[in-house]
Amino acid sequence: MFELYKKEAESAIGQLDEKQLFYAPTPESNSVAVIMKHLWGNMLSRWTDFLTTDGEKDWRDRDAEFEAADIKTKAELLQKWEEGWACMFKALNALTPADVDKQIFIRGEEYTVLKAIQRQTAHYASHIGQIVYVAKMIKGGEWKTLSIPKGQSKLFNEKMFGKK
Repeated sequence: MFELYKKEAESAIGQLDEKQLFYAPTPESNSVAVIMKHLWGNMLSRWTDFLTTDGEKDWRDRDAEFEAADIKTKAELLQKWEEGWACMFKALNALTPADVDKQIFIRGEEYTVLKAIQRQTAHYASHIGQIVYVAKMIKGGEWKTLSIPKGQSKLFNEKMFGKK
């Protein structure tokens, strides 16, 4: 699932130019850049030493993740994005079936590895939904849909199932 979420986010991110990535719809909302930076920080914290240390690392500055002032370019942002995902995929790929029921901690709360993965799946999916929503709002009529275009579900299903 994580690969699909990453791909969906990147399809939305790819439609935005640098200025649009840093645009926040309101003073209280987050830009796509800020959401990406937050995911980067979360991924590094949660997945570094996943089986052996609490997922909330003392070196993490979560509040700073919600400010994009230190990131100036799309290239810098994408570098952090890739770093976060690489950390997560490395940790996941190292897991064995025997690890699934092991106990780990996130912010002092105990989780099985499976529950921790489910927790992160939900967290990332919600933020990727935000990325898509903000990108779609920014692009307006220029938005290239990431799924079935409005009003075309019947045609899509006909193609999928070979029916007319």
